[in-house]
Amino acid sequence: ILGWSAVLNYALLSFWVLILFLASDWVYTLHNRWFSINREHYDLANYILIGGYKLLIFTFLLMPYLVLRFFI
Repeated sequence: ILGWSAVLNYALLSFWVLILFLASDWVYTLHNRWFSINREHYDLANYILIGGYKLLIFTFLLMPYLVLRFFI
């Protein structure tokens, strides 16, 4: 179940990056209506959140899967 959870979470992460890559201006204007944030802070927040999410997936899903699969 860890392997499929990692695949699902990496798919969600890829979707997030793809949406930000293809529709960055639209997503920014949508969020700018809700929160008063400039573009630089918005991009920085997304960069930090994407990196943190990727690190959490790797640490808590992928690494335990690989250890259980190949070493135990």
